[in-house]
Amino acid sequence: MKRIAGFLFLLLLGCSDAELVSSWKNPDIVLFDASKVLVVGMTPNPEARQEFETRMVARFEQQGVEAMGSIDLFDVNFTLSARSEAELDDVEQSLLDKDFDAILFTKILGSETRQTLARKLSDLERGNGRFKDDYLSHQNIYYDDAYYDKFTVYIVETSLYCICVGKERELIWRGVLEVPDPIEAEQTMDEYIDLVVSAMEAEELIFRSGDRSQP
Repeated sequence: MKRIAGFLFLLLLGCSDAELVSSWKNPDIVLFDASKVLVVGMTPNPEARQEFETRMVARFEQQGVEAMGSIDLFDVNFTLSARSEAELDDVEQSLLDKDFDAILFTKILGSETRQTLARKLSDLERGNGRFKDDYLSHQNIYYDDAYYDKFTVYIVETSLYCICVGKERELIWRGVLEVPDPIEAEQTMDEYIDLVVSAMEAEELIFRSGDRSQP
């Protein structure tokens, strides 16, 4: 089951009918720029994680923003078991010490029905205001073989967090994309990234209209 769940991260991003179904921006933020971004793709499959993070990092670098994938930063054993709040505090401090100022965090969510999806989106707007809370709430994606058993319709969520000095690790933006009936993954993963980049660009978050290079 773990292998199937891991490959879903690639397969789900491979649907050409993906669409943004929810977008939320912190009302206290007008513009947000970052100089160094950590890209986190939460999936139990390391090949899928590497593929997604590499492609997203490339898009930031096209924008002139330094970026790194979590697979190149986290210890090899870090995602093999549950981590505590204290351990996530240490991670965040380590990121600050390495001059990171933002985290782009992507994970797969799911629902059985449209009605359940609506409830899930409503719940998302109420919680997980900090990166470590979001990570702690969903970290079993990495190691729980049964995580995906309960879902038949999948959605993907991407969140942008500020890890700036003097601020809580606050949520800047969250986008939720619906991805029905996975098809081919490799040729269409960039379409998902395009949607995320376009949504951030529209909100004037890191990406700016007219400054983005073509992949």
